[in-house]
Parts: sequence; C-alpha cells; structure tokens
Amino acid sequence: MTDLTGKHIAFLATNNYEDSELTSPWEAVIAAGAKTTLIAPEAGSIDGKKGHSQTVDATSADASGADYDALVLPGGTGNADHLRMDAEAVRLVREIAEAGKPIGVICHGGWILTDANVLRGRTVTSFPSLQTDLRNAGATWVDKEVVVDGNFVSSRTPADLPVFNAKLLEVISTS
Repeated sequence: MTDLTGKHIAFLATNNYEDSELTSPWEAVIAAGAKTTLIAPEAGSIDGKKGHSQTVDATSADASGADYDALVLPGGTGNADHLRMDAEAVRLVREIAEAGKPIGVICHGGWILTDANVLRGRTVTSFPSLQTDLRNAGATWVDKEVVVDGNFVSSRTPADLPVFNAKLLEVISTS
C-alpha cells in the first residue's frame, strides 16, 4: 500500500462538482495517510451534482501553493467553469504547477489548467469535450483512462477513478 504519511493534499472545487471525483480520490489519499484540505472560492460548504456536501477548509484567496504537497482538481462542468473564473483559484493552480508538485485532474477539472497557462508541452486526457481547449492551451490530448506526464495525472470520467487514484497515489508518493 502506498504511504502518504506527512503529505498535505489540496482539493480545489466549488458547487456542482462531480461527487465521486471529489470523494473517491479524497478517500484514497486519506487511506494512504495524507492530510486533506478542501479549498473553494467561498467559505462554508459546497454541494456536488448528486447531493454530496462538504465543508470548505480554506478559500482560494487564503490558500498558498507552498502549503500543499499536491493538488486534486475534480470535474463537473459547472464546478470547472466557475473555478476558472476565480482569479485566486487560477493563481493557486499556477503556483502548485510551477513548483513542480503533483496535480491530479479528472474530467472537466482540466479547464482551470488552461487559464493557469500550465499545459504547454504536456500530454493529458479529459472528458472528450475539453480536448480542443486543452490543445489550444498547448497540450497534446489523448483518449486514455489515465495519463501520467511528469507530475500531472489526468483521467476522463468517474469510470476511470480506480486507475486514476492508483496513479495519483504513486505520483504523490514519489514526489
């Protein structure tokens, strides 16, 4: 089993996230011994598309990339679209990417990577409807259940979560 003891993992999301794309990786990193923090643009709690609700631990304005060992970006169309319009969320993603820390992204979560301008030269996957945006941001898009490109781990849909979680834990544990 992968040991993430001592690692602090940030999850960045807002309302209308894809429930399993937050809860499944969250449970996986906790089971591996990591500490987790949910970051959102506003304090309080956020609600998933299918009814899961989770308390926000920090706002994007108050979060610093230096405080985390890795970042997970769950999908959900509404979630992803709103996050990329939050300048502080974009700043946080850029800080973590520029520091070379692991970033796990699934489904529509990759939209914010385009706004953070961190995709040039990367190979990633996502929900198929994002491929043009990701390519326009400089990425090579492929249709695979999981893609690991250095410190980036990307997947397409909730069906990919088992392999996504395994690769995410592996990349975080070696960083």
